[in-house]
Amino acid sequence: MSTDAALQSAVARLDQVRQEIAKVIVGQQDVVEGVLTCMLAGGHVLLEGVPGLGKTTLLRTLARVLRLKYSRIQFTPDLMPADIVGSMVIETDERGSKSLRFQPGPIFAHLVLADEINRATPKTQSALLEAMQERTVTSGTSTHELEAPFLVMATQNPIEMEGTYPLPEAQLDRFLMKILVDYPSREELNRIVDLTIQREDVHLQPQIDREGIMQVKSVCRQVLVAPHVQGFAVDLVMATQPGSSQAHPLATKYIRYGSSPRGAQALVECGRVRALWHGRFHLSVEDIMAVAGSVLRHRIILNFDAHADGQSPDSVLNEIIQSVSAPAV
Repeated sequence: MSTDAALQSAVARLDQVRQEIAKVIVGQQDVVEGVLTCMLAGGHVLLEGVPGLGKTTLLRTLARVLRLKYSRIQFTPDLMPADIVGSMVIETDERGSKSLRFQPGPIFAHLVLADEINRATPKTQSALLEAMQERTVTSGTSTHELEAPFLVMATQNPIEMEGTYPLPEAQLDRFLMKILVDYPSREELNRIVDLTIQREDVHLQPQIDREGIMQVKSVCRQVLVAPHVQGFAVDLVMATQPGSSQAHPLATKYIRYGSSPRGAQALVECGRVRALWHGRFHLSVEDIMAVAGSVLRHRIILNFDAHADGQSPDSVLNEIIQSVSAPAV
């Protein structure tokens, strides 16, 4: 298949997936695109929003449309690492001899929902995050690989923070994007209620399978990255790092720790997927700017002065993104 044909085929498939998801998920286009972007870029996504905004429904719908295996893990303070990755069990055969067999846990799926990840202890959180990073699970002397595509969508509840274990910054950095889920508009809420009161359930048609997803991912990797666009992503990340030669004045004033090099990698990878969404085979500065908020908001740590002045990661980042100029071609 030629490059243009592959591009058109990938764009058409993604449009079909979005249209099918829209039958169930009303509005929230940025959230849907963000989750799909993370899956195609080979990363994971952290969603933050109050209960009832459709986060769980989104991933379950995505699994039905993409024909992928889905599992849900409800994180609680008593959840153990073995409850996620699996454990060794003793089996007895017909002759009475015993042997050990690995029983896979719910992490062995294509789409994994880690619901309220900040309610589990750090030990349990680290078991999930190790699987996210390495794409493998080790039990005893055996290592088991997780089948691609593999996406973890973790959710955090911004209210009721008592008794929670916030993710450390080093673990937050493992997530490709952090997306804020907002309330629907009045029109969207009306449509949600319409779907609720209709007599028949929405019937979803699978649009793509695992092999098709892997083909679209391979097309994403072929999106061209010009040197000046790559330079813009690097400049943007360095502008968030206080103490660097290219630090933005706001970074020096309000940011305690800036983005890691993973931030620059994530900007390019997510930007390439966005370029494909829009039918282009080259990454642009606009793509970088569009994904910068979701990619960098969880990678910067504000200092006390920022909190005292009522600043948030988004308000600081918006100023920095708008002020960093694209290098000349």
